[in-house]
Amino acid sequence: MHYNVIHETNRRTIMAANQLVQTRIDGAIKEEAAAVLAAMGLTVSDAVRLLLTKVAQDKALPFEPLIPNATTIEAMKEARKGKLPRFATVNDLMADLHAAD
Repeated sequence: MHYNVIHETNRRTIMAANQLVQTRIDGAIKEEAAAVLAAMGLTVSDAVRLLLTKVAQDKALPFEPLIPNATTIEAMKEARKGKLPRFATVNDLMADLHAAD
């Protein structure tokens, strides 16, 4: 019985690995993602395989797709460029937060 379970699992793994998925994506996005994934020891194919496996198992995306507004997009760009304000103390941070009020 144990052999049959292992054999069936291996058969499914082999069957699952014979489908090709192709997609079009901006080259810069692919390269940036590939570099991030490589730092994790993964390839783009590994990441796509992980994503699709998780979607199939959970019947949902493994993250909540959000569409940020213009203010959030600008803040994200500034954060990526390292252009966020820095504060020496919590009091300085709080003063800055309340200055907009």
